[in-house]
Amino acid sequence: QVQLVESGGGLVQPGGSLRLSCTASGNIVTIYSMAWFRQAPGTQRELVATMADDAIYINSVKGRFTISRDNAKNTVYLQMNSLKPEDTAVYYCNARLRVREGTASRLVNAAWGQGTQVTVSS
Repeated sequence: QVQLVESGGGLVQPGGSLRLSCTASGNIVTIYSMAWFRQAPGTQRELVATMADDAIYINSVKGRFTISRDNAKNTVYLQMNSLKPEDTAVYYCNARLRVREGTASRLVNAAWGQGTQVTVSS
């Protein structure tokens, strides 16, 4: 019903920047919140930043990453500055939203997208 497509990853040197994008599409009525997660090899997926009315970040990215939304485009962004090797991971977005089902609607968490690889290395 809802698809998430992430983009913007790549290889960057330590101290560099990247901007990730994620667009939701489908039978969307309202998006309540959108978030970015990441998963490094051999680790569990972790929440990086989330945005509903306010933005919340994990401590390790505060002051370096900025999450923002374009509600008209159903898109969430993650501006990542001062990147470190420990930021290397596959980055995924997710959304809490209401989808249309016939004449009704339902609150759901979107299925995961394919993710976008971020590699920070010299």
